[in-house]
Amino acid sequence: MNRKKFLQSGLLFPFINMDLHAFESEIIGSNESSDLMPVLFVGHGNPMNAIMPNAYSAKWKEIGEKIATPKAILCVSAHWQTRGTQVTFMEHPKTIHDFGGFPKALFDAQYPAPGSPLFAQKTIDAVKAVHITKDLEWGLDHGCWSVLKPMFPKATIPVFQLSLDYLATPEQHFQIGMQLQSLRSKGVLIVGSGNLVHNLGMLNWEGGPFDWAIEFDALAKTKILEGDFVSLVGYRNLGKSAKLAIPTNEHYLPLLYALALKTKNEPLHFFNESIDMGSISMTSLFIGA
Repeated sequence: MNRKKFLQSGLLFPFINMDLHAFESEIIGSNESSDLMPVLFVGHGNPMNAIMPNAYSAKWKEIGEKIATPKAILCVSAHWQTRGTQVTFMEHPKTIHDFGGFPKALFDAQYPAPGSPLFAQKTIDAVKAVHITKDLEWGLDHGCWSVLKPMFPKATIPVFQLSLDYLATPEQHFQIGMQLQSLRSKGVLIVGSGNLVHNLGMLNWEGGPFDWAIEFDALAKTKILEGDFVSLVGYRNLGKSAKLAIPTNEHYLPLLYALALKTKNEPLHFFNESIDMGSISMTSLFIGA
């Protein structure tokens, strides 16, 4: 099965009976990486990173200054889960403060970027694996704007979001990610926003990282560098550290969207390699030149 036929198949369960080594060669993608916008997976962590200058937000700012200005930004955020897949379709998305217990300054923060019904429609047209519905209610949640505010502070670039279907399997999420590839050549920056390790129930405010968090963070990075995306899609088979690192998968799934978009031989590098509060990995990924 070549890549084109794979993408056009529209099958929702394409991996169940496939030889994993054959699948691994499929998902790395084509050699064509010129004139593509990069892809990011960003560990967003504490919402205060949006307004509190630190090493994480400084790196986000650096990336925003480094890359070519996108025509639009598509964000796949851990904080928008829906039944079925949806895409924001409004001209002026609101800034959503979907958190509690933080200073007033964070609730006052706004990110008044325009939306992009144009590229939202192109997203609907590109993805054949699932039916994507238009959303006119959501906006930009903190998984999206808390990263983009330091990265593109002028908020002039159109931004739209793609939701995570909470009924879909990791394999299905990966396939949706693959089918977003054409947006990169149209000038769209695709940003997955979550956390590689995210266990709020085991936060350690005063101590260092847990051993299991260090272990899974390192394991995932090794798998990424080896191109073993099959194992990362099947993360439930990666042992005890994976179970502790990913008690629920909404913060992990945006990584799969980013990995699905990597073309063959396309460079990648990690940044913000750190674990906060014992159980939150800030490790992030830049795919592209």
